[in-house]
Amino acid sequence: MKNTSSFTITRRALGALALGPAFTKLGTAMTSTATLPNEGQSPGFGGASGWLNSAPLANSALDGKVVLVNFWTYSCINSQRELPYMKAWASKYKDAGLVVVGVHTPEFSFEKDMANVQRALGESKVTYPVAVDSNYGVWHAFGNNYWPANYFIDGKGHIRFHYFGEGSYAESERVIQELVRENGARDLDESTAAISAAGIEAPPSEDVKSPETYAGYARGERFGSPERVAKDSRKTYSPPVAPSPNRWGLGGSWIVEAERAVLQAAPGKIPFRFHSRDLHMVLGLPKSATAIRFQVKLDGAAPRGDCGLDCSPDGAGEIREPRLYQLIRQQGRIEDRTFEIEFLDPGVQAYSFTFG
Repeated sequence: MKNTSSFTITRRALGALALGPAFTKLGTAMTSTATLPNEGQSPGFGGASGWLNSAPLANSALDGKVVLVNFWTYSCINSQRELPYMKAWASKYKDAGLVVVGVHTPEFSFEKDMANVQRALGESKVTYPVAVDSNYGVWHAFGNNYWPANYFIDGKGHIRFHYFGEGSYAESERVIQELVRENGARDLDESTAAISAAGIEAPPSEDVKSPETYAGYARGERFGSPERVAKDSRKTYSPPVAPSPNRWGLGGSWIVEAERAVLQAAPGKIPFRFHSRDLHMVLGLPKSATAIRFQVKLDGAAPRGDCGLDCSPDGAGEIREPRLYQLIRQQGRIEDRTFEIEFLDPGVQAYSFTFG
């Protein structure tokens, strides 16, 4: 879970996170919406800069509907792992009066591009309405600080529950059931939606000891190369010979900018000593390039069966659009491993590492 009010709090990789006060009032034996407080009127979506999958939705268009507002951004692994539940709930409870509205608020600059967001919706098979919130208008109206964040709104337009971060899906679905029942739904299927999530959307492992890590200097931490980072200027870096856990570095000629590191000449490397089942990177490329080739190694060798969706067993892959790339999914015992990616073409834009 990402908290934009304090960058020392990262997107949740494990089950434990700080929850909003409404969560503690839900409990496991909730049988009445009397347990759900009125948290105020929904501010609506007037601040959206555009819409996908729908005409603009004013509050009046949602009168009498139960609304689930999901703040997300498409390069966020935590947001992506929530999508199977959002899609399932939108389908299962549509006839009971539920409307799921995604609010896409970008973290990185490339996520402000409408074409990038539209492509991501197609790849994720998201068909419910999405408010494009590139100027943070809806985000600020809700007073939100987190990706992902979910707000549950009753048929009278009141926020009745909120939850920050991924997880607790059964409890969230019970809130949906109670709100649509309160709103007049009858003969409701009270079972929880059956979810089958694979690939990037699959649930995280229970053994993640590596935190989200940024390559840009604005939020960069645990940099392990012997050279000091030169902000916004070209510099040659040496990769750490034996990085300690959760340390990373650069190799080659890079410009480290506020939100990313940009490779100036090929080849260039980024190693990371990590502990998790999955390793992802948010990567981009300049508009002048159609593809950037890379080669992944795990403990100095090709990843073979531990390769992720976006590289082959021999470690080869290409960057063709700015997004999250799954590079490692370990099949066996999870332990400390050394990841290295070598870029064979210049211009790659490295934003962050995330784990699962």
